[in-house]
Amino acid sequence: MIKVIMNGCNGHMGRVICDIVKNDADAQIVAGVDVVSSNAPFPTFLDINDCDMPADVIIDFSTASAVPNVINYAVEKKIPVVICTTGLSDETIKLMDKASDKIPVFRSANMSVGINLIASILKKYASVLYDAGFDVEIVERHHNQKIDAPSGTALLLGDAVNESCDNQLEYVYDRSQVREKRSRNELGYSSVRGGTIVGEHEVIFAGKDEVVEFKHSAYSKEVFAVGAVKAAKFIVGKDPGKYDMQDVMAEIN
Repeated sequence: MIKVIMNGCNGHMGRVICDIVKNDADAQIVAGVDVVSSNAPFPTFLDINDCDMPADVIIDFSTASAVPNVINYAVEKKIPVVICTTGLSDETIKLMDKASDKIPVFRSANMSVGINLIASILKKYASVLYDAGFDVEIVERHHNQKIDAPSGTALLLGDAVNESCDNQLEYVYDRSQVREKRSRNELGYSSVRGGTIVGEHEVIFAGKDEVVEFKHSAYSKEVFAVGAVKAAKFIVGKDPGKYDMQDVMAEIN
């Protein structure tokens, strides 16, 4: 059984992960960290540096400003870390890269197993459709509070397509400024923001008289929590380095 420190244990995603682990025979939350205190069934700390509980892995679902502290703690304690927090600065990413020389560091643009399975398929087979003359477009939909566009997941899927196509594609984000017809090597992005949509992504291959679509819909954020727990189990015992959900998918395959 792996022992987990949950950083951000009282946030929405932290609580979901704690509930999942509660019913998991192979994992246990041994400590939580959050600036908001609560009556958790495990020791909790306001600052991760005060945490003295032995652990096999740290899962972080907190805020971007908290991540550097988590990385430094993980390096000091020599504990693998799974970073689920998004919106990280370039400085934080550089810190993670440096830390990966000493410990396993896991980070992925999307923790969903479904999304990463689609990305794996696209890496292998997108070129088949592109070489056959299909145009590629990606449409993503999220709730009205999401700020960034296109989403990190949409970029992940686009990069998977582009990798399969030997990086021949150029990304186009706003067709309102385009005054010429679509070129052969474009990969177009369209973003929708409205309501409480958790996340929907479509990768569209449009050819002559036929269309092939890969679509993923997330109906709750639990799918990301499930992926985070899978990542934690995966990374325990690994050598220092950088890992993501594609590594998890490769191991499953």
